[in-house]
Amino acid sequence: MSDSLTTEFCLRLARAWATLARRLDSALGGHHGISFADYQLLLHLQRAPGGRLRRVDLADRLGLTASGVTRSLLPLEKIGLVTRQSDPRDARVGYALITPTGDELVTNATTVVDNISRAMLGAPSGDQLRATSDLLAQLAGIQR
Repeated sequence: MSDSLTTEFCLRLARAWATLARRLDSALGGHHGISFADYQLLLHLQRAPGGRLRRVDLADRLGLTASGVTRSLLPLEKIGLVTRQSDPRDARVGYALITPTGDELVTNATTVVDNISRAMLGAPSGDQLRATSDLLAQLAGIQR
């Protein structure tokens, strides 16, 4: 594969991401008062056992630094969507925990995300989605 083809793919990927994020930010902000970044953070917490993750694990899943996660959690804490929890055995370890309000919001917001995802992607085959998803996972360093 030529370098220009891989570069073109990366340029298109960046453009596609910017377009998708802008549409999702707009729809989620208008319907639920959160950004797509907030949604992703809440979704990871919702999917985690017990609705909680160590902040460092959340940072890894979101591709952020630990301080970036802390900055992202603050406004969500202020509006009651997440809370902090410390580890009774190790004071250095902090958890982010989704609240019942946050859980309900992310469940409702998933309908918006599903609708926009479907509208933007059209109707690719399952094989196309799996192959592209695998390539994106490889780019993100996600082990399958």
